[in-house]
Amino acid sequence: MILCVPSPRSLLPSALSAEAPQGMRAGTMPPNSCLQSAPPVWDPAKDLRAIASNFCYLENSGWYWGAVTAAQAHAALQEASEGAFLVRDSSHPMYMLTLSVRTARGPTSIRIQYSGAQFLLDSSSPARPSLSSFPSVPSLVQHYMGQEKKAEEGKVEMEAPSKPSQQTIQESSVVLKLKRAMYKPRGLPSLQHLTRLVINRHSECPDQLPLPRPLTRYIQDYPFKV
Repeated sequence: MILCVPSPRSLLPSALSAEAPQGMRAGTMPPNSCLQSAPPVWDPAKDLRAIASNFCYLENSGWYWGAVTAAQAHAALQEASEGAFLVRDSSHPMYMLTLSVRTARGPTSIRIQYSGAQFLLDSSSPARPSLSSFPSVPSLVQHYMGQEKKAEEGKVEMEAPSKPSQQTIQESSVVLKLKRAMYKPRGLPSLQHLTRLVINRHSECPDQLPLPRPLTRYIQDYPFKV
């Protein structure tokens, strides 16, 4: 079995925070604060497995762009249709990953928080404690692509002051939709991976299909539909 060792990097609920300008260099291990939130619970073995498997999934996805800047990601999304998205390394030193997406108002970015072997969208909303968390970023993306969310749940905060008023949040929010992954240039997924996605999209239990065992294992290595 081949172990993919990642290079660590870091909507739809209301008032999700936008990307910050300062950043961490790709290929450097983020500080512990990147990998946990208050109250801090640090389990090195569990967190290393979760982070490593997540980056293996992302490297296979085709829509993980790595160490590109917010400006580069937004430029790539500028002419895309609403709902196009990609995941990249966060430029904020306290986060590993960021989701960049084309909204009705233009491209924006939302940081992805990591805590206790789970990933969730960063939010300054009072509803933050109720946000769903996921064992990987592809499962997070798949969740928000696959559900019709309520209008209020689908608002993302574009920009806000440190202590925004409710009116400010409403004025700076925009409905965010995830519809189509934007693949990295010259990094299109293989035909095998695209076939795997088709199988996953049309079968809830691909491991029960009459397929050769190596193909079944290959499908299980990326159990997502996006």
